[in-house]
Amino acid sequence: MENPINYPSEEILKPILGKPNFEFVLLWMLNNNVTCTWANLKSIIKPSTLSIYLKRLIENGRVSKTEFNHYSITQLGKDRFYELSQFNKQKRRLSYPPKLLLYSGRNYDHWVLWMVHNNNYCVWADFQKPPLSINNSSLSKTMIDLLEKGFIRKEEKKYRITQFGKFEYSKMLKYYDLDRHSIIEAESNRIKEVTKKTITFFEKFKIKDDEVKFRFLNNMLRLSYDPVKSSLEKEEDFHKILLFLSLNHPSQYPHFISKNEFAAKYDIEQVILDFHIHQIVEKNIYPIKFFKLEINAEEIYYLQVNEKLERMLYAVVEEHITKLTFLNKLYEGDPKERYSLSLNNTINTIIEEICMNIFKEGLKDSLRPFLVKYIDYLAFKVEREKKLVEAYDKLEGLIWHEVKAYNIELPTLNKLEEALNQIDEKIASDPENLEFYHAKEHILIYFNKYDDLFELLEEMIVRFPEETKEIKLKEAYVLKEQRKLEEGFNIINDLMEKYPHEKDIIIYKAYWLQYLNEKEKALNLIRDLLDDDPQNGVYHDTHGEILMAFRDYENAIREFQKAIELNSETWYSFQTFIKLGICHKELSKFELAMEYLNRGKELINKSTTSFETKQKWLTIADLFLSEIEEMKEWD
Repeated sequence: MENPINYPSEEILKPILGKPNFEFVLLWMLNNNVTCTWANLKSIIKPSTLSIYLKRLIENGRVSKTEFNHYSITQLGKDRFYELSQFNKQKRRLSYPPKLLLYSGRNYDHWVLWMVHNNNYCVWADFQKPPLSINNSSLSKTMIDLLEKGFIRKEEKKYRITQFGKFEYSKMLKYYDLDRHSIIEAESNRIKEVTKKTITFFEKFKIKDDEVKFRFLNNMLRLSYDPVKSSLEKEEDFHKILLFLSLNHPSQYPHFISKNEFAAKYDIEQVILDFHIHQIVEKNIYPIKFFKLEINAEEIYYLQVNEKLERMLYAVVEEHITKLTFLNKLYEGDPKERYSLSLNNTINTIIEEICMNIFKEGLKDSLRPFLVKYIDYLAFKVEREKKLVEAYDKLEGLIWHEVKAYNIELPTLNKLEEALNQIDEKIASDPENLEFYHAKEHILIYFNKYDDLFELLEEMIVRFPEETKEIKLKEAYVLKEQRKLEEGFNIINDLMEKYPHEKDIIIYKAYWLQYLNEKEKALNLIRDLLDDDPQNGVYHDTHGEILMAFRDYENAIREFQKAIELNSETWYSFQTFIKLGICHKELSKFELAMEYLNRGKELINKSTTSFETKQKWLTIADLFLSEIEEMKEWD
């Protein structure tokens, strides 16, 4: 017989002032019970809130997941529980702005922003006590202004910062030059955390080379796991991918390890390694640029912008390109005296120099095509990124503008921070414009920033209550991408209760049942929809996709074909064709598979759906086509 569950008192669950401290509630439950299930915990905390706090506690090592949906407290959690227990008995302590901010004038809005950012919450009286001592009239005007701008929110007489407030706070820190210490402290803590992970990783995989260790740690600090989390379940696999990049560096020449050898040695599927190297190096999913130095199809070395070797290369290339431009300008009016320089000759000179000082001689032949692309990248970088203010800046802009006349394809650089800053400024200028919020959603989804997206959606529910249903569906999507399937399913069930006859919600529930491996329940829901409307192509397509998920490829093919027969030119048709191709591939019908996959690719080009969606399905089609080609070679 299971032990009865102990629950906190009403005083903890429903405090007289404000909301309960959810971290304390969770730790109380786990400290006072041997283990708790998700169901135990959600009975006292709503699922969306529970998901956020539980994830944070697990990441901080204060809670562990002992088995499926069972949680227990760790020693770190017990220490934190004791700390919070003592804190609850004491008077609340506040963190106040530094003197630099307080003595820079009566910028009350800045004082308030600092307070609500650096404290869990503030009440009215907190702003009237020393050292702030804001009078009632000034405080009232300030609070009204900040509330109207959406920088703070008021909940049960408590003031908290919003996401837009955090953006404004960041701008404020730069105004006072206060962010330097905060950034250094946060980075120091992050380096400590990353270093712990790398030590464990090195020991497990017996990494001895200090140069490889250094490059790996550098990659770990610069490339976050978050953008690939949705497509890469294990963080350790991400570390293996960074190790592959660290091992295959030009300084390691002639030593390298092929993808095939690496996959076998470090126990990672080669298709996963191929896909994510492609995403990092070719698709620029990070704002860090990588270059490839290709010896042949197998032997490839990877060079990162702003590392020591690349900075040395940049200095040499810049000097020679400047010389090329200056001397050609000097002699352009006198053909007899014209200095015999060309870009080809300049590249030859650069190669001779860098093979003596930077790269090893054996890389000489591969450096020529690499340098052509590298020079074009530098031209792009100066033209797009450098502000041409001083005289030399303008001259440098002219030099690289002329080099761009060689017209080689330029790389695309994705800049998450810049994109977010731009959209946040638009939102701050017009906080009632829903389209700006949708634009920010797309940015966060594209970069897999799901925690930030979840926070944005919570804010949107408050600001746009009429959009709650659509926003809740997006929250469920975020939870799915974070592999929190039960939490997402709870949201879908809540929506089903509110909208029992809406067919799109029923379809979402069928998908969630599929994710939870509830095959018959998922199929029964879709079959009920088909009984009501057998000529609906969407229902047949969904039916086929769920059958496909459970490897029932023959029946899935029949459903996809039925969807195409009903309408072969819908917005989702390219997806249906690609899924048909995948099914035929799984049945080893390679010619049919390639036919459908290529047909799907053709339809993608004609589709008006979002760029991100088209790119995703193109990637899927290409992965399966390349896999088929590889399998055919083995046959």
